[in-house]
Amino acid sequence: MKTILQIILWIVCVGLGYLIYRSVTGPIEFQKVKEERFAEVISTLKDIRDSQVAYRTVNGRYANDFKSLIAFVDTGQYTITQRRDSSYMEYDKVYGIDMLKEVTIVDTLGFVAIKDSIFKNSDRYKTMMNVPYAQGGEKFDIKADVIQKGGYSAPVFEVKVKKDIVLYDQPQDLLDRENAQISVEEVNGSEIKVGSLTDVSTNGNWPPIYDKKEDQ
Repeated sequence: MKTILQIILWIVCVGLGYLIYRSVTGPIEFQKVKEERFAEVISTLKDIRDSQVAYRTVNGRYANDFKSLIAFVDTGQYTITQRRDSSYMEYDKVYGIDMLKEVTIVDTLGFVAIKDSIFKNSDRYKTMMNVPYAQGGEKFDIKADVIQKGGYSAPVFEVKVKKDIVLYDQPQDLLDRENAQISVEEVNGSEIKVGSLTDVSTNGNWPPIYDKKEDQ
């Protein structure tokens, strides 16, 4: 009987020790996994944002789906122009004399492929709709619209993914805590996103630390 009690006590102590160990190391491991995965997701969102900005520059609006956006990056071009001031003399019928006329001339110097400008020698734009680390083949949710701001029509877009998809294999209690984040040093809320459908913005909801990491 004594031996059985000793074994039970040993099992309880081991189990308690493991729970204490996990309570300490669990959040540390979660933070490491989170930062690694979020960094890649945010890097992809930046690619999407750059592509959307280029799309709007050429088309005057944002793409509402990845098929259109990727096709644009694959074949689209920036027009390189140069503005220069010029002048000439022109006869004025009112005054009956030649008068100086000033004009601005826009010269087309050439064209640059969108994919070369944004992605250099990489073809990662072809798969930028895929959420990094997602296990079910999930795609980013993309939407575009036109809203009224200050009496003007303004194109807007938003691309997002739920944190649950990126952190699919993490402890639920830590994931619940992450989804409730409200801090200037964290990605707030339950989603990682860039752009807005209610404000004229191309900002992401991540803190500056993720921009600094990419610059290093």
